[in-house]
Amino acid sequence: MNPKHLEISGFTVAGISVRTQNSDEFNPATARIAGLWRQFFTENLIDKIPDRLENSPVYGVYSGFESDASGFYDLTAGVSVHQGSEQFTHIAIEPGHYLVFEGVGPMPGAVIQAWGQVWAYFEQNPHIKRSYQSDFESYIGPAEVHIYIGVAAE
Repeated sequence: MNPKHLEISGFTVAGISVRTQNSDEFNPATARIAGLWRQFFTENLIDKIPDRLENSPVYGVYSGFESDASGFYDLTAGVSVHQGSEQFTHIAIEPGHYLVFEGVGPMPGAVIQAWGQVWAYFEQNPHIKRSYQSDFESYIGPAEVHIYIGVAAE
């Protein structure tokens, strides 16, 4: 599958965050992402985040990259807002060029499958460089996700 190329304007997402790295996420004893999403949904934070944009999808925003895909990063589960509040973490989605990968089907399998497409694409296209500024998942519904990966302008 070839991803779509899109130019994205910046916007703000507010929610809750964890700092982790991919190697920690492969070990159930150190994984933090599943707990973040569990808290986000069980506490119904979608409806508690102030200044939410109407009809905002749920986002998973990857930011604060230590280095590359092997380093630490922050993951924020949230929604788009007019402006951040002190009550929740807020993160800016950087404007720029993004590649968009799609996953369809039951979660979390669909998002895991889509990330598999991301890793395969960059392995097969080493000339395309990730920006490691902000990447994000946009959950279109209960069975569809779009993963936006920031890339350097060609």
